[in-house]
Amino acid sequence: MTRAERKIGPFGDRALLAETATLADALALHAALAATRPPGLRELVPAARTVLAVVDPARLSLAAAAAWIADVEVTADAAAPGPLVEVPIRYDGADLADTAALLGVSADELVRRHAGARWRVAFTGFAPGFAYLVSEDWAFDVPRLASPRTRVPAGAVGLAGGFSGAYPRETPGGWRLIGTTDAPLFDAASADPVLLPPGARVRFVAPREPIRGATPPRTAELSRRHWGFAEDAAAIRVVEPGPLATVQDLGRAGRAHLGIARSGALDRAALRRANRLVGNPEGEAGVEILLGGFRAVALRDAWIAVTGAVGPIEVDGAAVGPNTAVRWPAGAELHVGAFAAGLRGYLAVRGGIAVAPVAGSRATDVLAGLGPGVLRAGDALPVGAAPADPVPALDVAPWPAPPRDLEVELAAGPRAAWFASSALPALFETAWTVTGDADRVGIRLDGPELPRARREELPSEGMVPGAIQVPPSGRPTILLADGPVTGGYPVIAVVADSSLDALAHARPGARIRFRHARPAPA
Repeated sequence: MTRAERKIGPFGDRALLAETATLADALALHAALAATRPPGLRELVPAARTVLAVVDPARLSLAAAAAWIADVEVTADAAAPGPLVEVPIRYDGADLADTAALLGVSADELVRRHAGARWRVAFTGFAPGFAYLVSEDWAFDVPRLASPRTRVPAGAVGLAGGFSGAYPRETPGGWRLIGTTDAPLFDAASADPVLLPPGARVRFVAPREPIRGATPPRTAELSRRHWGFAEDAAAIRVVEPGPLATVQDLGRAGRAHLGIARSGALDRAALRRANRLVGNPEGEAGVEILLGGFRAVALRDAWIAVTGAVGPIEVDGAAVGPNTAVRWPAGAELHVGAFAAGLRGYLAVRGGIAVAPVAGSRATDVLAGLGPGVLRAGDALPVGAAPADPVPALDVAPWPAPPRDLEVELAAGPRAAWFASSALPALFETAWTVTGDADRVGIRLDGPELPRARREELPSEGMVPGAIQVPPSGRPTILLADGPVTGGYPVIAVVADSSLDALAHARPGARIRFRHARPAPA
């Protein structure tokens, strides 16, 4: 691959996508970039035909990153073959018969071809432990589902494009499902958590009874009642978590190439503010509360602050204000009532929530199952040592309640040319409605169809929080912090980093309008 053959384009305001002609070229380019990575590079994610580079713009500008990608010298990939891994499979997938008919073969022939192929792991992505498998013996190009499933069961084996892959846990997905495996594809508690690392050779085999590796993986979520600390060190006990409460910090940076999403607080500014109010470093873990209805009891004296969404807050029955450091005496109950404005609130405790970190963060990733489990009634949480800095007297900045309807800035996406000329104007002129399919993974929007100019399948490529994917149905989805790190639907535009936090408060039924992002300062 020559330098002239590399196509480099924007992926929002903090990333670039380098496109190559083949998978081999993409993997070779990734190897060359990984060997010469400059300071300020946050992520480097290989995929089917592309390499995604995410930067810290304060340290590495997009222009400098583009010059580095354009100039790097690429040599042939001489990586040695990886280990051989046998994956037991039952060919009982919901889409097996339909997929075989789509490809013009019988179901038995499709099974024979899949089981007989010599597979290898080209790259990982989408979710931790999800390996993209390729084979010279596999001649099929399988289209994804027109509308992805909101839930694909753990262990499902699927096909998309020229790839096969298996889902490590229950997630959304658009691959066509042909089988099921009980193999432990990802184990967060293991020193080698990924069963199918890049370069591994893979064979699908008939299951034996009992299936080797059928024991469920020991994820951090399965250790949720212990939280990585002694019971007598508990500082908070959850009485009622509300609809959803999770532990969140600022997330897991630099691990997207392993299939591990950033995760972390959706409203990062609100978590930072809550931590500042109680004297914590801004990145300490707190509790992200969805819609309110959260109750907890202090097991020892503490200082707290609640920020983000606005609703009634009481400590021991007495009303307290948001965006204020408040003393929480031992034995007193904290009640965060139903939010009247905004969707997610953030509870910071002086010292920070001190559950055991997983993959460098204490954040709960609801898609990947990393970090502590979703909070439940009766859970006890530890709090770290109080910081040296005192509790600030006050935070003088005004913090208005989050609005119901949002105005969000968009930066350029890598695949705008895949859409009809009417699509971008429609994206910016429509007041989009947030549907009920809105969570920490992403937000589906309702509005006019964004028509495609190109109908072929897009090979999977890296994703970032804020990417607006458009499946064949034409209805856009905005990926959020727990979203997959790779995907196969074209991205028409990307939410600017400065607008991402606002999406934490996008309630179902709310309207979102998009406008062009202001140019970044030189």
